[in-house]
Amino acid sequence: MTDTISAEVELGGIDPAGARIDPDSLRDVLAECDPAPLLMSLVHLTGDTALLDEFGSRLEYSRPGTHYGTPSPNALPAGQYPQDVADDIRARALEILTGSDLATQLEVPAPDLFAAMARVATSQEVDEEFIPLLREQAGFVTDERHVPVTVPPPADFEVIVIGAGITGINAAIKLGQAGFSYTVFESRDEIGGTWTRNTYPGAAVDTPSHYYSYSFELNPNWSRYYPTGPEYQKYLLDVVAKHELREHIRLETAVQSMTWSEKDQIWDVVTRDRSGAVEHHRAKAVISALGMLNSANIPDVPGLDTFGGRVVHTAEWDADVDVTGKRVVVLGTGCTSVQVVASIVDKVSALDVVVRTPHWIVPERTVVHEVPAGQRWALEHLPFYNQWFRLRSYWFASDNLYRLPRVDPEWAASHFSASAENDMVLKNAQKYLRDSFPDRPDLIEKLTPDFRPYAKRIVKDPGFYAALRRDHVSLHRASFERVTPDGVHTTTGEFIPADVIILATGFTLDFTTTIDIVGRDGQKLADVWKGGEDPRAYKGVQVSGFPNLFVTSGPNSAPNHGAGHNITSEEQVHYVVECLQYLLEHDHASMDVRPEVLDEYNAEVDKALDETVWVHTGGPVNSYYRNSSGRAIVPCPWRLVDYWTMMREPDAEDMTFVSGTGAPAEVAR
Repeated sequence: MTDTISAEVELGGIDPAGARIDPDSLRDVLAECDPAPLLMSLVHLTGDTALLDEFGSRLEYSRPGTHYGTPSPNALPAGQYPQDVADDIRARALEILTGSDLATQLEVPAPDLFAAMARVATSQEVDEEFIPLLREQAGFVTDERHVPVTVPPPADFEVIVIGAGITGINAAIKLGQAGFSYTVFESRDEIGGTWTRNTYPGAAVDTPSHYYSYSFELNPNWSRYYPTGPEYQKYLLDVVAKHELREHIRLETAVQSMTWSEKDQIWDVVTRDRSGAVEHHRAKAVISALGMLNSANIPDVPGLDTFGGRVVHTAEWDADVDVTGKRVVVLGTGCTSVQVVASIVDKVSALDVVVRTPHWIVPERTVVHEVPAGQRWALEHLPFYNQWFRLRSYWFASDNLYRLPRVDPEWAASHFSASAENDMVLKNAQKYLRDSFPDRPDLIEKLTPDFRPYAKRIVKDPGFYAALRRDHVSLHRASFERVTPDGVHTTTGEFIPADVIILATGFTLDFTTTIDIVGRDGQKLADVWKGGEDPRAYKGVQVSGFPNLFVTSGPNSAPNHGAGHNITSEEQVHYVVECLQYLLEHDHASMDVRPEVLDEYNAEVDKALDETVWVHTGGPVNSYYRNSSGRAIVPCPWRLVDYWTMMREPDAEDMTFVSGTGAPAEVAR
């Protein structure tokens, strides 16, 4: 991304091109570098793998997940090098880099060497099964095609993508690279998906910047360790520009319905644009990239429409809303609410936060921190520093955390927490809460959830607790009972005068059911999924009776134990392209998952989820993770490495096919 996102880094005597480096400036730069990717970069630069033995022998290695929560007094946080090792790596880097032209001696290492480097880079055991995933997700290699490519896509093999957010953009890139004709329909007036909606004050990604991006488009120039909404939107637009996708994207054009023609083996897709013009399109395959959280969840509060001031939902933010000097009431306490509160606290005259159900909140020191200039220089100029930095960002936010939401029945029988690992998260959050409000037991009580950590999304604090300590801020453990022209009446009998009401109440959950989708035999997806109440899919992507329809961000595909939506996007788009190529290679017109396979897969999903806090919450909880009957419909039960592996290519035995002539086709074995 260095050709699309400029880095403005002022570092004295350092040549921006990286040709010559002044020692005094370099010393300051290295002080801001992470020693682990710095060491890996030195190995690439010199080709000297003995550096791994020299410094790796001084590290203590652990199994993934053993350092989460509150470490013992003598333990370092996961992946952090001892100070003496870090100092010696920086000293060696100063020696090697001074006067160097930064010519790379070692390019992408072979898998065995890569595994050894990953072990030192993380100071953890890295099992062989993770190596292919890490090489791809760290940006060393692009996703490898698995289905043999001998038949190029014909010109009339048109694919329609619905949505131009992170997944739709990814699908467009990968379809284009694979040679497929495609069109992306986006109902909004700009590209970016959720980041065109979430423009409220303080809007930011709660996944690390250097990981929450495409593995094939690393960005060394993030200004913050967790990107703001506008910066992430700019990243997506830069990717679109680089890959020249605009000509394939039709903005302000909503897909209204889709009907499968068994006779023609084609989808008839109906769109309506902003002017009201209706068009019919024929597509061999359709990829829904709508995500699962699309419509603002507006609470049904009596009198809300009588309020004399401004009412605004965070998902429908109006740039004209001015909270300066105003009395503001915020409803909600999830990720969005805490960002809004921390962002506007210095502007308002009074701020009341109404909390029905608090979340577990944990400290994250880098949430609001800018990336130092030296770190940004290294990310852009040192060989493979960016890739190793990303690998570490992914590693410590992914399957390291897999055990945290899982229930240990023996432990849970005598503890509020679900397991020893889950208890570390609980104690960490409880300690942070106590330390934040040492003289406010009332706030501690109001902010303490009555369910296990991970039963709802863990929130990283961007300054919410600090805002609640301000004199003009009040917290109410209640909900809205009714709204009158001059304020809010809560369910605890309080009246809060207000000029502005901010609804930070999130989204309604839907999996493509807002579109009228009719598959084989006239069955509607909305009916099959009971209006979205009980969605079930094979691998979170395919539904029996809806051939050549691929629902990304589908049910039970979200990596809720860690990482981010970006990896799910890449896994699922890769799988879709492999499926489409499989059709071409075998002269099939369509593929459809067998009903019994779909049922068997979901039985396995439910069995695995029955071992998690998403099902056994430990207390009453209202979470979008679950439907009204308590079934977990959002989380994926597998490790990220498991899901990545199962999405490499289609399993033909799980499918039925129709040949290019319209007749049922035998499975190629």
